[in-house]
Amino acid sequence: MPYLLRKFGILLFTLWVALTLNFILPRLVPGDPIGAMIAKYQGRLDPQAVTALTKAYGLDNQGTLIEQYFGYLGRMLRGDFGRSIGQFPTPVSDIIGQAAPWTIGLIGVTTILSFLIGSAFGLYSAWRRGGRVADALPPLALFLNSMPYFWFALLLLYLFAYKQSLFPLGNNLDPFLTPWTPQWWSSLLRHAVLPALTIIVTAAGGWLITMRNNVMNVMGEDYLAFARAKGLSEGRILNRYVLRNALLPSFTAFGIALGFVVGGAIFVETVFSYPGLGLYLYQAVVGLDYPLMQEIFLFIALAVLVANFIVDALYAVLDPRVRDGRTT
Repeated sequence: MPYLLRKFGILLFTLWVALTLNFILPRLVPGDPIGAMIAKYQGRLDPQAVTALTKAYGLDNQGTLIEQYFGYLGRMLRGDFGRSIGQFPTPVSDIIGQAAPWTIGLIGVTTILSFLIGSAFGLYSAWRRGGRVADALPPLALFLNSMPYFWFALLLLYLFAYKQSLFPLGNNLDPFLTPWTPQWWSSLLRHAVLPALTIIVTAAGGWLITMRNNVMNVMGEDYLAFARAKGLSEGRILNRYVLRNALLPSFTAFGIALGFVVGGAIFVETVFSYPGLGLYLYQAVVGLDYPLMQEIFLFIALAVLVANFIVDALYAVLDPRVRDGRTT
């Protein structure tokens, strides 16, 4: 219990730091939304229109930076995230509510699948090292993991959407479909195949290498030689000793990866025009949409912190040394 309380205190402090950085960083971006609109319309906006837009976006009379900061903290505690500048007057919470399910459904599922697939192949590659297939997996994994998301996504789009027309070029659904019908589900899956394949193929290689290295380290431990000397079967040694101990170091990285799910895969969602949080974050940065940027950044920070806290709790369950306070 003291271990989890200490971790929870660290979570609260880190969340306050994230809130502060979330307030500061968007204001370091040069320019402002009104200036961007003036540049877009090449000076055709008259002063009265500029004044009206400034009032409409709430950019007038904001007070000093300290007043803005404490006002921002108060709004965050009340759950008032303001209205989007780029999609005014839509509340930021409505945009997040529409985009988050698509990102969590796509990026979340593919992150879990890539972790499971990569870890399984990594375990096989280490356990069966010396075999032709097992030894060929690490170079292949390094090659796949080194490919940029957006390059592989563009390649898939060109081959299977543009040339062969097997899948849509973008978006998440065909228009004018009734939700939850078989046609709706079919359209959803067809639109998700290419972005999901992009993430799984490029991410699974990293998990494979990580798991293989973990297994190789575990296989060099003395307790495995002792287990074999006791006459335990290879299957029991693999499941009870190797797999459990090799998975522990991967939990932290997996927790961070799950936390970043709420931010979406920005490049993938942008290439496929998939209406998730990653695409909206890109649009917010380009359009200097401070309220939308701040809430998405806050969601990412909060998700990563919560995911790490859950991982720490799992460590306390799986590793008795953590539970007894012998290690942190």
